Amino acid sequence: MSSDTLAHGHVFLAPGHERSERKTWAVIWLCGLMMVAEIVGGTMFGSVALIADGLHMSTHAGALLIAALAYTYARRHATDPRFSFGTGKLGDLAGFTSAIILAMIALLIGYEAVSRLLSPVPINFNQAIPIAIFGLAVNVASAWLLSGGDHGHHHGHGHPHGEAEGEDEVRRVDTVWGPLVLEVFEDGVPPRFRLHDGLGGVEPASAWMGATVETQRPDGSRQLFRFVDRGAYLESIEEIPEPHEFDASLSISRAGLEEFHEVSFEEHDHGHGEPNAKTHRDNNFRAALVHVIADAAVSVLVIAGLILARQFGWLWIDPLVGVVGALVIANWSFGLIRDTGAILLDMNADGSLAKRIREALEGDGDRLADLHLWRLGPGHLGAIVSVSTPATRDAGFYRAKLSRFGALSHVTVEVRPS
Repeated sequence: MSSDTLAHGHVFLAPGHERSERKTWAVIWLCGLMMVAEIVGGTMFGSVALIADGLHMSTHAGALLIAALAYTYARRHATDPRFSFGTGKLGDLAGFTSAIILAMIALLIGYEAVSRLLSPVPINFNQAIPIAIFGLAVNVASAWLLSGGDHGHHHGHGHPHGEAEGEDEVRRVDTVWGPLVLEVFEDGVPPRFRLHDGLGGVEPASAWMGATVETQRPDGSRQLFRFVDRGAYLESIEEIPEPHEFDASLSISRAGLEEFHEVSFEEHDHGHGEPNAKTHRDNNFRAALVHVIADAAVSVLVIAGLILARQFGWLWIDPLVGVVGALVIANWSFGLIRDTGAILLDMNADGSLAKRIREALEGDGDRLADLHLWRLGPGHLGAIVSVSTPATRDAGFYRAKLSRFGALSHVTVEVRPS
């Protein structure tokens, strides 16, 4: 029996972690300033409604504070060895906590709304409507600060380094001369292999006796790719035909020493299916945004209810709107609790990926005896695989097969003779 683990660090934070942290703190400052202004203004002008809205704003800021503190703590302790799998899950814990708070808010709104349906109370429309409009403006501004035009994904066919989607066609190779990167590059040009050190260059091609790549596709066809010096990198002369799904044998020769490396490429999915979206989703940021959007949605409902109640004398419509708002918030809260709870309990993070891992490893007598797949943080998955094989193969053989899955950040392979 043999086992092996991919060399890795334990920093499993989202690529935009610090940017999301700054946005969340900015919204907290906005809510804090509005809270102080409302409470001070309500005290000076004797408006109980204004004070009440200021206190409501304080609960809003408190919920966002959970997200901001989680971002800050996770960043500062990302390399702390006490966390066996890093601090990437701290955002999911914060999201779960925020979801519980949202559920409590929904219950309170629902209770108050039902109470007012049974025992209607007079409404001061001249105070309530402007305050509701003011609250909506604050929530819209908060949502704008949080989103900031960032959609969370980069679309298009080019694949720059470091982006979650681009990593589908980038493979790291550890050689005796140091780490190298073999990638399929197609950003505005016909797709070709590029070989470099990952930092933008390699030694002059004259230092290399040769580098070639031979691909083998699922149908058994093979193709040889030769490389030429492009200054900052070595590039294949031949273009790579679609689809980009094949096993690649990289041969590097230098100073009388020759190395061979096996890597696999998989045709990446340009769509954003639900399993992949959940893998990369930042639930901490999602929880903060849900708080803001939920508050904005309730503000819109409240404004509509108040206007109808004032226009037609329907006092019952205001608490009815409260019931609807409570149901909307409860639904969003349930979705957050379901998704973050699954992550905290280490449920299978991606059923589709688990199926593709099985397909990649099984064959030629090999059988996947055990698979554990869980989320370590946004865009980072951990996997423990146990393969039963009648052949003499080491863990490195199966590591190469798994290298095509860019989301696998922590992989342990166990090989058992069948």
